[in-house]
Amino acid sequence: MNNSTYAPNSAPLLQDFDFGEDLTALHMYHLIGKHSPMILEIGANCGQSTVTFMEQMPNATVHCFEPDPRAIGKFKAMVQHPNVHLIEAAVGANSGYVMFNQSSGAEHIDPAGWDHSGSIRKPKTHLQAFPGVKFEKQIPVPLIRLDDWTQEHQIGEVDFIWADVQGAESDLILGAQETLRRTHYFYTEFNDDEQYEGQINFETLNALMMSLGFGLLHKYPNDAIFVNLK
Repeated sequence: MNNSTYAPNSAPLLQDFDFGEDLTALHMYHLIGKHSPMILEIGANCGQSTVTFMEQMPNATVHCFEPDPRAIGKFKAMVQHPNVHLIEAAVGANSGYVMFNQSSGAEHIDPAGWDHSGSIRKPKTHLQAFPGVKFEKQIPVPLIRLDDWTQEHQIGEVDFIWADVQGAESDLILGAQETLRRTHYFYTEFNDDEQYEGQINFETLNALMMSLGFGLLHKYPNDAIFVNLK
């Protein structure tokens, strides 16, 4: 990777970068600046984002983590690329097992039931913000501490982490501190309304990432992208 895209002494080169209203796979490609990047997708759901990654970066290696069996079934049907590897587990601060709060309801959007909001943390204000989405079932799922996984699989430099963990942002980060030190870009959803119990707000998220040597590159309404300044 060209260091000018993330080294602190050249960060001003990004001041005119057009991040748009949402971070797209094309934005990622231009940020990474690498033909064959290493990407970790935490909370891959049915693979909708994975497909766009591979369209823009067909030589990327993408490790996708997803714990919900319903989403996993859709993922396997949708994503069939030799460089995409699915890990059927949640990611958190520890390794073992955890109770996963499955989302459901909203059948008017998805007849099979809404599987996009499940979390290892219990819903809180999400119940009021999205009353059509239900959380009526808990299931045990494998839980992976990312630092354990990257060490076991000898994953070195990571170009990009794309995280959508539904309120478990601090769990992911606390279990991935060594991995993050080898990561160039970290992108995550956040919410200041504590939609899930114990969900950190943006201020805490930003402070936590700063403590690990990251700077805020761009803030969207409910997403943020950080760059490794070391």
